Amino acid sequence: MTTTGVMELLKENKNERGIEHWKKKALKTKLLSFGLGLTQLRKISKKIGRDHELAQQLWKSNVYDAKIVGLLIDDPKLMTREQIEKQVEDVDAGYLAHVFSSCDATLAKTPFALEVASDWRDSKDATRRRCAWGLIYESSKLKGKKAPGDDFFLECIDRIEKTIHEDRDMWVRESMNGALFGIGKRNKKLNKRAIKAAKAIGPVDVDYGDDNDCEPIDVLKHLTSDYVKKKLGT
Repeated sequence: MTTTGVMELLKENKNERGIEHWKKKALKTKLLSFGLGLTQLRKISKKIGRDHELAQQLWKSNVYDAKIVGLLIDDPKLMTREQIEKQVEDVDAGYLAHVFSSCDATLAKTPFALEVASDWRDSKDATRRRCAWGLIYESSKLKGKKAPGDDFFLECIDRIEKTIHEDRDMWVRESMNGALFGIGKRNKKLNKRAIKAAKAIGPVDVDYGDDNDCEPIDVLKHLTSDYVKKKLGT
């Protein structure tokens, strides 16, 4: 597959309703879009398969959908710290941060993902902090030898509880809230601690705009749900 081939594939699957929605919400970005949702872009990416070189070419595009495909098809074994430090500089304005660090992100599958997360948590750059907590959320889903121990996640919960309301960036707060949710579903011990933190934290302030029905995830509600209780055997 070539860059031209990917563009043709995106154009063939374009969504006019999605395009109009993009034009309304993407006022602060120069990126264009074929209006495709993440589910459709995942299907396209799966057809293409892992391709590090193509991923790098797509990232240079001015098309949002192509950049997302680039993030999804990149090879975690070939990605470098230098590469992602350059990429993170461009993910904020293009609504790319969530897919870059979360959503089963390729970055989260690299051998240096946790190192990056630990470094970026303390960054003065809000985008890096947001991505750090996205990576920590992804790490909460890991199993076996690749998974961090409970001590790592307990420290994360402590930090979230103490600092979430102090962060001035609402997207960082949203990402921290998501990380707490992910960690709290991991096991009984972490669930108990995360519930305690969620009670102490209370509502998390994230403004999605007047024309958006989204609300910050209610961590306490989800972590005390029957589904999670059954999953953890509590």
